[in-house]
Amino acid sequence: MRSIFDGTGERNEWQRLEDLLELMKISGLRGLSRMEVREFGELYRRAASDLAIARAETRDPSLVGYLNSLVIRAHGHIYRAESEGGGIIRRFFARDLPQTFRRNWKFLAFAFAIFAGFAIFGFIATWIDPDFTHFVALSGITDQIRSGNRWWLNLNEANQIGATQIMTNNILVMIRAFALGAFFAVGAVYVLAFEGARLGSVFGAGYKIDPAFANDLASFVVGHGVIELSCIFFCAGAGIMIGYSLIAPGDLTRAQAAKKSGMEAARIVVGCACFLVVAGTIEGFISPSALPAPVKIATGVFTGIALYSYLFFVGRSPGVDAG
Repeated sequence: MRSIFDGTGERNEWQRLEDLLELMKISGLRGLSRMEVREFGELYRRAASDLAIARAETRDPSLVGYLNSLVIRAHGHIYRAESEGGGIIRRFFARDLPQTFRRNWKFLAFAFAIFAGFAIFGFIATWIDPDFTHFVALSGITDQIRSGNRWWLNLNEANQIGATQIMTNNILVMIRAFALGAFFAVGAVYVLAFEGARLGSVFGAGYKIDPAFANDLASFVVGHGVIELSCIFFCAGAGIMIGYSLIAPGDLTRAQAAKKSGMEAARIVVGCACFLVVAGTIEGFISPSALPAPVKIATGVFTGIALYSYLFFVGRSPGVDAG
């Protein structure tokens, strides 16, 4: 019979089992490779054996309690029913997605700070010199503003088509921000800086040349903009998570760290794709409509409160949300 007091070998095995359980928080056994699944099963059996030995040979309650908790957690993953299709979806939105957001909020806040900072920079630079619009690929925008071309009003002519096109475009932007972020976080920073400067530049040119045009544009953007821009921050932040894990993997190998953060990031991207369905619908039907500006502003405020209340408060658990 093995003894749990022979050295550090067993404790290293327990730690490895802990690492695999941490990876499985994201997508269960399906998130592991075949080799890792076999390793997990073997480590589980050894931990169960160590628990039996600990109960017989030692009176250390902390060791017995630790091993008991470790075995129970591993047992739950092994015997969890995999046929809960609806349950998996319900659990994703009721617990997994908001908890993932809260665990990684610093990366998402960092992404927001970059975007907001460059939006302010773009606004100021364009206010000082409208030719700055050329540096952010907005050539001709000043002529459109002077001519009063409110292009977004044309969406009223084909709302269904417009909503679909907008939704598709937003998802592509979101995926690009996420994918480039995985390149050691540099790509996401570039996308955030460029898109932020573009947005700020549009409004800078608008308020410099024709404030009425800028006000109308703001009333168009506000209804869907809270969700839409938030999704860009979230996906860019998710990409930065992966890039940062390659730079600072901690106790894991870079491959393990990238896999762990990648599964976390995937949850955020899937959630954002769902959120963008709402944003695209608002942008196709409400934002370009003839509804008064206060209604559009109220739509933006309400959807923003609903989104962040969901992300910050749904699925709270002391063990997960601590810290």
